[in-house]
Amino acid sequence: MGKVMSVVGRQVQRFNVENRAQKVISQTKPKPAPKYESNLKDLERVLREHPDVVEEQSRKNVLLDENLRQVYVTSKDVAIDPKASQLQDPDKPLPINRSTVEEYEFGHLEPRTVTKGRCTLRQAVQFIANHQTDPQQWTSAKIAEYYSMKEPVVQNILDHFKSFEVHLPDKNLERRRILTRATEASKQIE
Repeated sequence: MGKVMSVVGRQVQRFNVENRAQKVISQTKPKPAPKYESNLKDLERVLREHPDVVEEQSRKNVLLDENLRQVYVTSKDVAIDPKASQLQDPDKPLPINRSTVEEYEFGHLEPRTVTKGRCTLRQAVQFIANHQTDPQQWTSAKIAEYYSMKEPVVQNILDHFKSFEVHLPDKNLERRRILTRATEASKQIE
């Protein structure tokens, strides 16, 4: 039923479209959109204060008209004139190197100098990895001294951040678990 209604509705909308469009186009001046009361009050106020504005807008500006007559637009089609696309402004040369910019390892440009009490992301990853591999040698006190940081800050970093560790499951372990489940199930059945 919905499709039938949409087809009928579309036919009603398109009925006599050409004549209705011609009727609107042939009108001498289109009807202006309705205005809000506040806009009408502003318009009346401007007309009272500056009555010459309406005359100035309706009058043709000769100087502007002459300037517009002096403007000529010419376009050159690249398909017709291929040399037009090859013309290049010597003051604005095109880039010679068109290779992509290298991406940074950690996603941003690392600073060249680091203020005291701070560390770069690379340094943080390095001392976290060192601490994970050998915690006796790389204690939080030694790391804090090496990077000129406060020891509690380094301790918090070491407590809350870890580098990734990859744990691959043992396939034999999974098989053993399946076999033990199967044997337990068979014992319960017997």
